[in-house]
Amino acid sequence: MKKLMPLVLLVFCLFISATNEIEKRQTVNIDLKGTGRIYEGIGALSAGASSKLLMEYQEPYRSQILDFLFKPKFGASLQHLKVEIGGDVNSTCGTEPSHARTWEEFENPKPEYFQRGYEWWLMTEAKKRNPAIYLDCLEWGAPGWIGDGKYYSQDNINYIIAFIKGAKKYHNLKIDYTGIWNERMYDIEFIKNLRKALNENGLNEVKLVAADLCCGTQWKIADDMKLDEELRKSVDVIGDHYTERDRAYNSSENAKSFDIPVWNAEGGPWKGDWTGFEYLVKMYNRDYIEGRMTKNITWSLITSYYNSLSLPNSGLMTANTPWSGYYDVEPCIWAAAHTTQFTEPGWKYVDSGCGYLEKGSYVTLKSPDNKDFSIIVETVDTTVSQTVTFDLGVNSGNKLLHVWKSTSGKSEFEKLPDIKIKNNKFTIKLDGKSCYSITTTIGQTKGNYPVPEDKPFPFPYREDFEWETIGKLPKYFMDQAGAFEVTEREDGKGKCLKQILDKQGIEWETGMNPAVTTVLGDTTWTDYEVHVDVNITENTGYAKLLGRVMEMHRGGDFPEGYTFVINTGNNWVLHAGNQIISSGNAKFPAFKWHHISLNLRGKTVSVWVNNKEIISVTDEKYSHGLAGIGSGYNFAEFDNFEVK
Repeated sequence: MKKLMPLVLLVFCLFISATNEIEKRQTVNIDLKGTGRIYEGIGALSAGASSKLLMEYQEPYRSQILDFLFKPKFGASLQHLKVEIGGDVNSTCGTEPSHARTWEEFENPKPEYFQRGYEWWLMTEAKKRNPAIYLDCLEWGAPGWIGDGKYYSQDNINYIIAFIKGAKKYHNLKIDYTGIWNERMYDIEFIKNLRKALNENGLNEVKLVAADLCCGTQWKIADDMKLDEELRKSVDVIGDHYTERDRAYNSSENAKSFDIPVWNAEGGPWKGDWTGFEYLVKMYNRDYIEGRMTKNITWSLITSYYNSLSLPNSGLMTANTPWSGYYDVEPCIWAAAHTTQFTEPGWKYVDSGCGYLEKGSYVTLKSPDNKDFSIIVETVDTTVSQTVTFDLGVNSGNKLLHVWKSTSGKSEFEKLPDIKIKNNKFTIKLDGKSCYSITTTIGQTKGNYPVPEDKPFPFPYREDFEWETIGKLPKYFMDQAGAFEVTEREDGKGKCLKQILDKQGIEWETGMNPAVTTVLGDTTWTDYEVHVDVNITENTGYAKLLGRVMEMHRGGDFPEGYTFVINTGNNWVLHAGNQIISSGNAKFPAFKWHHISLNLRGKTVSVWVNNKEIISVTDEKYSHGLAGIGSGYNFAEFDNFEVK
């Protein structure tokens, strides 16, 4: 009997295994004659200064990165680009420049005002690669002159319209959508008045998205639309944020009840890696299955900002070392590709072909002429294989299906052997932790370019701004608050970097913004000196010099690092984070150039003003980080910036 036991156990295990395999065989019935909502695309969002360093890449690497984002059937092949309407306020990783910093600039616009920043350039490059891409814009904050500090004002309606008109006039860009205020409670009358103003300005085709809310307030706009017919007619798209987190991929019944699109207008994992990949392929499918959302927009488009700034590594891919040309095409690029390379806006979902497997989900979409279809399947929540038969119900007119697959942590966007359709059915074995695109379409590619070696930030570093363009952001600097712009020095001796805002804007996060600073460098920098010449060009004001900065926060007057502050009253303070470690007096009159330096050697922190040491202290709170300069909301010129 004892000799028979192993054999009995073996037979039993084989029986259980076979039984489980039978249980995992599934049939999915799809009525290709059926239909659903119109698919409107997958896109991404450039906002919060998340794309700042991208523009500073040299060719050919800059164009290669843009290809991976926007070129059809090459990489992410994005079908929608949403950008921030800059307001000179911190909106996550930094500030985005305004096209009208003062009332005077608004009243007397100049072409150069509509060249500030990088969003105009980015939209233009996206359109070059995909002329059919949809363009969208939204504010996070606004300049301080707007409505005497009131965001929901006629001034702000005019400001939004000026952005849309400027896109067309100066860049030949047609903006397709605009919104209200990012993740801040809307004002119903403002929505109605914005819609009226768009129409009165010949912008009837610009569709209004409302309300870009998050964090438990999603879809409230739909409830108000049920009660207000004028509001309902003013809103073209119901779009809110991070619904996959707060509402398990669902919208509300009220949102779904209107005959207008429902979007996840900003979502995503804030990761470009395989964790982000799994998150996205689930979101892209399940947002439609549960919430009938027909467009997904991910923040951020690309990680083109320093990793020590807020919410690091958030993009579909990373390109934040323009001095080296290096970039990283991360798995999230291929998460988007699994849908975008197999569908086009204008296709329709087939509702009978959208649902759940034993482990995973699937959606089916078909072309307007009914000649092509694609099925996108994800199984990322399981490690177990499943065998699934898809019964198409009718003769699709196709005999072969092309299959592309990615497996988390193992393979990205690989072409598999074709599958034959027999008797209007096909069967496929689906591995776990994977995404499949099964399609009748052709032309998909896994884009590829040779990528240069990653290199650290150049050290030592010196910038005298003479080769920078007037009115532009200088390379590598990232404004955290305020607006630093290349200008002519007031004494006529060349160019400088000037902080040009004299008033705080209408903030996105009230009381949560960093102080007026701009930073650059490498978080691995340890022992160094940072030098700058500075001139306060008004009677009162102050300047800052920063070193070993690791975190800027979106709140607090001082970052995690060392900050030296000196004012025209001849007073200075040295901070380690929010803590004052020393203070004193030194001559620092306005309207005169001064040289200041912050020297960091091991535990020794010393400061020099006009080549005279004013303090040397021992402090070990911060050992490495970025360098930077800053001021208050006062005019300050900076020149001959150096880290050595």
